[in-house]
Formats: sequence, C-alpha cells, structure tokens
Amino acid sequence: LARTLDGTLDGTLDLTAREWALIGYADKLTLAPATVRAADVAALRDAGLDDRGIHDACAIVAYFAFVNRIADGLGVELEPTPPPGPAPTPS
Repeated sequence: LARTLDGTLDGTLDLTAREWALIGYADKLTLAPATVRAADVAALRDAGLDDRGIHDACAIVAYFAFVNRIADGLGVELEPTPPPGPAPTPS
C-alpha cells in the first residue's frame, strides 16, 4: 500500500470511506502525533469503527513507529529483499 500511495493521500485510490479514514489517521499519528485530537477519533467512529477497532488501529500504528524507532536507533540495516521464487507447495 505504501508504494501505491507513494507519499500522497490525494483520494484517487478506490478505497472505502473507512479505509480512507484509517489511512488519514495512521498518516497523522505517524507524522504529527501531537496533533491528534478527539475529532480524529470521532472521524474513525463516524467511518464505522468501534472502540476496539480504534484502539487496534492506534496500537498497530504506534507499534510500527516504536519498532522502527528502535531499529533506527540501533542502526539496524534492512535485509535485502530476496528475488521472487516459486510459490511454496502444500505439504
């Protein structure tokens, strides 16, 4: 999804209102967490998320930020992406 968005949230992707609300919230929480307000949470609720869904969205975004901050702080290098191979066969 990140490659599809390519740094823009211009509304041209064919996503549901709920998906756009989640992307907007994740973007704001990631880039400007101190600016998240009750209105941002209310927008998620208006898009159909319940308290558990809002909590889970917040926790997942925060967890990714945390893990990336730890990795960056320790100078962890990304592993190279292996070339695509054949699909695994079921056993």
